[in-house]
Amino acid sequence: MDTSNTTRRRMRSGAVALGGMGLLAATLVACGSNDEPDKRCASRTTLNHLNSKDCKSGGTGSYYYGGYVSAGKVAGGSFDKSAVTRGGIGGHSNSGSSGG
Repeated sequence: MDTSNTTRRRMRSGAVALGGMGLLAATLVACGSNDEPDKRCASRTTLNHLNSKDCKSGGTGSYYYGGYVSAGKVAGGSFDKSAVTRGGIGGHSNSGSSGG
């Protein structure tokens, strides 16, 4: 068996694996750099978390940006999209404003 062919094959597969990891890393960075804050559907009056279909045209909900859901209620964000920012990987939400 020719060991030089085996060595070349191993090196090629290693290069493919490293190239694939670079592509994966670039994809993750691109996905994380979106300036759009997270949004979820919620009731403006009760702050209950709702199904996304309730925020479609004619629905009873409104989009709540940033924050989180705890015990079925939204908190830490705002119904005002401009009051919440997201800075990609390592980004943060401005949780100082409350929806209303």
